[in-house]
Amino acid sequence: MADPEAPAPSVLDHLSKWLGVGTSVIAPVTLLTALLFYFGYVSSRAQFRYFGLDVDTIGLSTNDFVMRSPAVLLVPLLIIALTAIGLLLLHVRLRRHPPSARKVGRAMVVALLCLGAGLVLLLGFVGFGRWSLYALVTPLLIAAGTAALAYIFWMPTAPEWLRRSADDRARWVRPGVTALALVVVATGLFWATATLAEWTGRGNAMQTARHLDELPAVILDTPSRLFLTDGIVEEVALPSEEADGMHYRYRGFRLLIQGETHMFLVPEQWSPSNSTLAVPTDGSVRLQFRFVNRAP
Repeated sequence: MADPEAPAPSVLDHLSKWLGVGTSVIAPVTLLTALLFYFGYVSSRAQFRYFGLDVDTIGLSTNDFVMRSPAVLLVPLLIIALTAIGLLLLHVRLRRHPPSARKVGRAMVVALLCLGAGLVLLLGFVGFGRWSLYALVTPLLIAAGTAALAYIFWMPTAPEWLRRSADDRARWVRPGVTALALVVVATGLFWATATLAEWTGRGNAMQTARHLDELPAVILDTPSRLFLTDGIVEEVALPSEEADGMHYRYRGFRLLIQGETHMFLVPEQWSPSNSTLAVPTDGSVRLQFRFVNRAP
């Protein structure tokens, strides 16, 4: 028999219960690996797309994507952690000094407005989809509005119709709503983090493009002419008696990345007419890596 004087479970108690159920269903290590792979893939895809490459053609492994993800997730994790600390401190404050019913009503209106604005953006993708901040603002509005409403449901000064159940059979409604709200919040944070990962990858690509001369310098020898038109890479014809069949030498290339079967070279200066050259590593061409021009 339940103790009538026992304190009602708090929001954190219910969250801990639902998180415990979730972690017992999904293996944490598997989930963490999948998340690291996904965000590493999203960032790498945006980064190399800037140079005209499809990341799937490079041949990066799962470990490569996982190793690229920590730098991508650094800023989102810091933001989420600091926000969580602030919300926990606010929760302690509200538990000690519950706000009045009027303030709770105003907070509910603000939460509904945030959620409504996010849903308008979500359903109006055709009209708002070209907005540069669409993919970040939309999920954050939906997540923030949903989280605030779910928290208000459990406040002792919430509207009476939220705190009162018609009968014992309706007691599962608020926990069920809370669980579904957690799904919405997690989905929104996932979407927003994926957007930040894509922006990070594109930003890294633009930073690399501004300093192409800092990439490893490569001298490329080929048996046939490449017919380059960027005006940056220098072409020199090798002597006809070249023993291994290499007839042309190219200077001014930089190594962007090495894949499983190819190296991807770019000119050492950015230009709108630049292109990325895929060079096979099967021995059909000859590559030399130049020393950095700095005396030891």
